[in-house]
Amino acid sequence: MMSLPLYVQGAWFLGAALFIFGLKGMSSPASARKGIVIAGYGMLIAIAGTFLVPGLKNIVLMILALGLGGAAAWISGQKVKMTDMPQMVAIYNGMGGGAAAAIAAIEFARGDVHSTVTTVLAVIGALIGAISFTGSCVAWAKLQGVLKKAHRLPAQNAVNVILALTAVGLGIAMVVMAPAKPELIYFFFAISLILGVIVTLPIGGADMPVVISLFNAFTGLAVGFEGYVLGNPALIIAGIVVGAAGTLLTQLMAKAMNRPISNILFTPMVAASSGEAISGTMKELSALDAAAMMRYASKVIIVPGYGMAVAHAQHKVWEMTEMLEEVGVEVKFAIHPVAGRMPGHMNVLLAEAGVPYDKIFDLEEINGEFGQADVALIIGANDVVNPSARTDKSSPIYGMPILNADMAQNVIVIKRGKGTGYSGVENALFFTDNCRMLYGDAQPMAGEIIQNLKSMG
Repeated sequence: MMSLPLYVQGAWFLGAALFIFGLKGMSSPASARKGIVIAGYGMLIAIAGTFLVPGLKNIVLMILALGLGGAAAWISGQKVKMTDMPQMVAIYNGMGGGAAAAIAAIEFARGDVHSTVTTVLAVIGALIGAISFTGSCVAWAKLQGVLKKAHRLPAQNAVNVILALTAVGLGIAMVVMAPAKPELIYFFFAISLILGVIVTLPIGGADMPVVISLFNAFTGLAVGFEGYVLGNPALIIAGIVVGAAGTLLTQLMAKAMNRPISNILFTPMVAASSGEAISGTMKELSALDAAAMMRYASKVIIVPGYGMAVAHAQHKVWEMTEMLEEVGVEVKFAIHPVAGRMPGHMNVLLAEAGVPYDKIFDLEEINGEFGQADVALIIGANDVVNPSARTDKSSPIYGMPILNADMAQNVIVIKRGKGTGYSGVENALFFTDNCRMLYGDAQPMAGEIIQNLKSMG
């Protein structure tokens, strides 16, 4: 790295610095767009610096790869719906991990990894990059609906452990026997890729936000390790920053579910027991009744969930909110950390619909206000408002912090049917005396509420 011209190193460090400033900007919704632009300029500078490396080979292939990748990203970025953003994030994570693994594979095939330190880092980067690649592809397939249910092997945990130990053992052999024989390299990558698939297949929708975040961390770390192997400081800094941010986010998401990461990976959330018996019945109401309850309320808290995303209802929900505010109703939005299918999913959808940032509140900020709310309107959310998480020790979601929607004077739930959430647990909230159900897709139901609000003047 030190033999490279100063202008190349300077370009890489400038690009890495812009990555850090861009990530800082992404920490707030108000500055996220600016942060993405800054990081984009950093990427351009880092790429330009790479083309200035003396003696660079395969320039035509590099330009071709940049053209194909850039075109694919531009087209998909223009066409993808906001509701499909989780699967787009998942597959982009996977591409980053796959690229890191491919870099390591090429270095091993050439025999260019010489020192023990670089060999170890190359092996680690290859392992977690390969796992991130195939695991993210499976996550994409689940979110896209290609894989419609979780698939669990007999003795799943034992299979996971055996594959993991085999991959680690092969990696150690590659370090000890460096330069490794081609057969050993092929076997190592095959096991690593299979491990990503096998670990991710049993994980259901309830755990998907944490899984996406974890694979994001894996990708960042893999890129950072391979950056060291290549002697590229831009990759090292960018990878480590992304890996650290992804790791912190994964820990926060797991904490929000009150589940350790190992439990999410090796004990996917399933309704192992029906939990405590729930008394009462679900009580239905009409869109007219829902409109009247909110029209004459002083304070309404809206809790969006994945059902809102599936129904593309965010614009109708914001239109309804504006109508309520025009007649003096205070309206706020409450977001659970794992609502939706990726971290920040609900925030992105609401921002896309035009909801101001100062109306969107996290769990810790809003939970104390439900007791003063006249109405809590729940749109397609289930497990994140289930009071069984506080009381039922036999429930798979026991101990998970929830939004205290049940403490509002009245609760309205817009829901497509009477089924359970992704954890498979019946929601005790739906049977309480202060809860009413409005059955149907969120968008037409919000539209009916809007029409009734208009008729009330």
